[in-house]
Amino acid sequence: MNRGIPDQENRKVTRLRLLSYNIQVGITATRYRDYLIHIWKYLLPYARRTSNLRMIAGMISGFDMVGLLELDSGSLRSGFVNHAEFLAKEARFPHWYEKINRQWGRVACHSMGLLTRYPPNEISRHNLPALVPGRGALKVCFGNQDDPLVLVLAHLSLSRNARLAQMEFVSGLIKGYNHVVIMGDLNCGYSSRELSLLLREANLCMPYANLSTYPSWNPRKHLDHILVSPTIGIESVSVPSYPYSDHLPIAMEISVPENVFLPLGGTYSKARAA
Repeated sequence: MNRGIPDQENRKVTRLRLLSYNIQVGITATRYRDYLIHIWKYLLPYARRTSNLRMIAGMISGFDMVGLLELDSGSLRSGFVNHAEFLAKEARFPHWYEKINRQWGRVACHSMGLLTRYPPNEISRHNLPALVPGRGALKVCFGNQDDPLVLVLAHLSLSRNARLAQMEFVSGLIKGYNHVVIMGDLNCGYSSRELSLLLREANLCMPYANLSTYPSWNPRKHLDHILVSPTIGIESVSVPSYPYSDHLPIAMEISVPENVFLPLGGTYSKARAA
């Protein structure tokens, strides 16, 4: 059942700074051949990974909600360091949540994570449909349980057919909600058929065009997105020049009715995937 939108009059507005960033497990890249030259860094410990993560932590510390993709949940290659937890502590986020998408024994544990300064009231983890398993989504609800802000962090497949099925799945996750943010690496451009379908079916807005985020050293493709419901105001959108990955992040400042949120604060919390 669709939730009714409360009266918009006489309501204060809360501004939130959002960021979505595919960090490539803490590996920088400056050219395409780095993928081949540095392939070992995807499987083995890498001495500079921690310093790169600290640089990322310094950058994301100015935001309120940060979606991070291509993390490691604690395996051989990361020195058994959970990237979501590490970045949350370094950037002083009181709440962090992760979803493990693919695990290769003790060698690599692929994950995604959300860091937030607001305590959520509901969290769910989802495997996205695909012929090759390993893509996922985090759905997190904030504030007013009857009319929450719903944030979905997603990392979609390289295959168009898989993306179409995954976008249909994501549309089902947000059905009936009034205030929605979808962000992540959607692996398709602003003019793609599948993204147009998601915007139409889920009644979302994309308040920008062709903000290239990939590759970080010479951005030409618009793969990373932040999409919002019409009820959410967009104050600014940008692609910060932070070359700590093969992607650049995308940032957005939004305004949301104040009654959507619970107060800031709360103790340090985490929620791991089952």
